[in-house]
Amino acid sequence: MRRLILASASVYRRELLGRLGLPFEVAAPQIDESRHPGETAEALVLRLSETKARAIAAVAGDALVIGSDQVAVIDGEVLGKPGDRDRAMAQLARASGRRVTFLTGLSLVDAESGQARTLYEPFHVHFRHLDAGQIARYVDREQPLNCAGSFKSEGYGITLFERLEGDDPTALIGLPLIRLVQLLGSEGIPLP
Repeated sequence: MRRLILASASVYRRELLGRLGLPFEVAAPQIDESRHPGETAEALVLRLSETKARAIAAVAGDALVIGSDQVAVIDGEVLGKPGDRDRAMAQLARASGRRVTFLTGLSLVDAESGQARTLYEPFHVHFRHLDAGQIARYVDREQPLNCAGSFKSEGYGITLFERLEGDDPTALIGLPLIRLVQLLGSEGIPLP
């Protein structure tokens, strides 16, 4: 079987990929993740996913390299990782009672041929109506400062939601495994 490399520093993506039971390596790409002027959310996650994978593929020999990126979108506006408590609380206040779309980009790059397959998986989160106290308790408990949308669905963040809709629940955590299994299968990686 070919070497498999996850181009990510994310512990969440590492845990998700581990679910597949395949041996893999991890390498953190050093890329500029800034959004380009006028770039749509879809174009952003596609570009960043592939750029991350290509940065590692450039030094990976004959490996298959997985890149991923995620953004949250409300009314066409991209919400980044909050970085601090005040921004996390503001993002959650804005999401309260609303539907937020999470776009998770996925790219599989064949380091040998340079061929890339890149896509994004949408997932919609319908937030409950949240008051300032609920938001503060959540942010203080879970500290979701490095998460798009200011929550961790795999943790206590599930308490913030009214309902979820999408084809691949792992996309919400940051790596759409259903789509990844399809891409790996097309490369001859047998699963299960």
